[in-house]
Amino acid sequence: MSVEFRLETTGAQAIERSLAGLVTKFGDIEPLMTDIGVYLESATIERFDNETAPDGSRWTPSARAKRDSGKTLTDTAQLRSSITSEASGSSVAVGTNKIYARIHQLGFDGTIQVKGHKRTIHEAFGRSLKAPVTFDVDPFERLLNMPARPFLGLSAEDETEILAQVEDYARDAVGGAL
Repeated sequence: MSVEFRLETTGAQAIERSLAGLVTKFGDIEPLMTDIGVYLESATIERFDNETAPDGSRWTPSARAKRDSGKTLTDTAQLRSSITSEASGSSVAVGTNKIYARIHQLGFDGTIQVKGHKRTIHEAFGRSLKAPVTFDVDPFERLLNMPARPFLGLSAEDETEILAQVEDYARDAVGGAL
């Protein structure tokens, strides 16, 4: 099964122009793209630490984070740990392979279908059971309202840093003089 999720950033025209100029002048700029990818991985992971979107707004705290005095989107840290980048000679992609990332990035308000499944309980009414009890749960519909908690994207700080990396790369490529 393959899942694809794309996020296109608007407002980064200066970066696009700079990178296009470098590709035209130098051809393959994979080392620069790799460096940008590493930076963006780090910036994205930092958003999980700060619980903020690329635009600087705070994420709506999750019920679990409130209940456990934890961090939103960081219970098991699987999503945070899955952030990776892939660079080529003219581009870099930063993202995750987690199928549930889309709902956290964009949010969702509607009905979902829950498939039939088995459930095992180990306690009931706050007390441990002598032995676990497993039972079948029939398929059902569930209302879901998940607020968007964007973690992928470019912040203003990211744009400034990437432009600085592009400038440094170009300066190094021409021997120190621009």
